[in-house]
Amino acid sequence: ECDRAKTRAGGTVRLMDLLDDAVAAARRVVQEKNSDLPAAELDSIAEQSGIGAVKYADLSTSRVKDYTFDLARMTALTGNTAVYLQYAHARIRSILRKAGEPTPVVDAGQALEPAERALALELDAYGSTVIEVASTLEPHRLCGYLYELARDFTAFYDNCPVLTADEPTRTNRLALCALTARTLAHGLNLLAIKAPERM
Repeated sequence: ECDRAKTRAGGTVRLMDLLDDAVAAARRVVQEKNSDLPAAELDSIAEQSGIGAVKYADLSTSRVKDYTFDLARMTALTGNTAVYLQYAHARIRSILRKAGEPTPVVDAGQALEPAERALALELDAYGSTVIEVASTLEPHRLCGYLYELARDFTAFYDNCPVLTADEPTRTNRLALCALTARTLAHGLNLLAIKAPERM
């Protein structure tokens, strides 16, 4: 039936039950990561993450492949999941808040570290990816792009200090952060998935 999905165990579950379970699972994941969130904000984030996790699990798989829903996998903070992408977005937004929400002006004459260059090239590929997804009607390609973008951001952030960098490097890196956050939010929005400001 259209309102039922197959689980990893091979049984079926009603869609509303799956969504409720996904929201509960996402709530546990988010609360474990940030126990200081007020209850109302936690509930809102859990709903966005849980429903987003189910949508993403569906959209990130090629339509010609069979798959089963695995709640633990789809709500994980690691791997190719909506929760991972939402967490990456929230992490970047936290960096930008700490920096005072600047509107950075890029110094194009600055040399780039390898991780900065990789992130910039990935960001540059967004437009062509969206055009390709629109022409092929294969949303899993956008999911794959967003996952690679989040991974490239993580590598960039692990290798390139942002807030403690000297100028003009700090401003350039904040510009990369801001563009990455906007791109993640825009891409998730195209998939009808929310990008929370905090997680």
